[in-house]
Amino acid sequence: MTDKAPLKIHDLRPAPGANKAKIRKGRGEASKGKTSGRGTKGTKARNTVHLGFEGGQVPLQRRLPKLKGFSNALFKTTYQVVNLDRLGELFPEGGEVTVEALVARGAVRKNQLVKVLGTGEISVAVNVQAHAFSATAKEKIAAAGGSVTEL
Repeated sequence: MTDKAPLKIHDLRPAPGANKAKIRKGRGEASKGKTSGRGTKGTKARNTVHLGFEGGQVPLQRRLPKLKGFSNALFKTTYQVVNLDRLGELFPEGGEVTVEALVARGAVRKNQLVKVLGTGEISVAVNVQAHAFSATAKEKIAAAGGSVTEL
């Protein structure tokens, strides 16, 4: 048996041909000089184009309006809606229907305005307290013997 010395990190070398020198483009005619592999003329042969350039088309930042203007969307009132058929499911025995009772039964989220809409039918008498009602909801609740109170 031959006694070999252990392998050391400073003895390691890459395999022959594994390390190649970086191509230095644009450094003379000898290798990749002159146009440096970019061909001749055109945008791609020159420097990069600026951000937002769309090939001569009017760019997006110029197509959109400069000033914001005024919109009433900021002052829009949004309601949590509850339909009459849902009220009939949640309160089959009738009675008082308040916003707190609807929140407790999971029909609406708390701290939100509630509007009752007239989709579906209701057969029990309910006294509904909400922030808004549709005209058909008022009629149907009154026809069933209930009452409507706007908060």
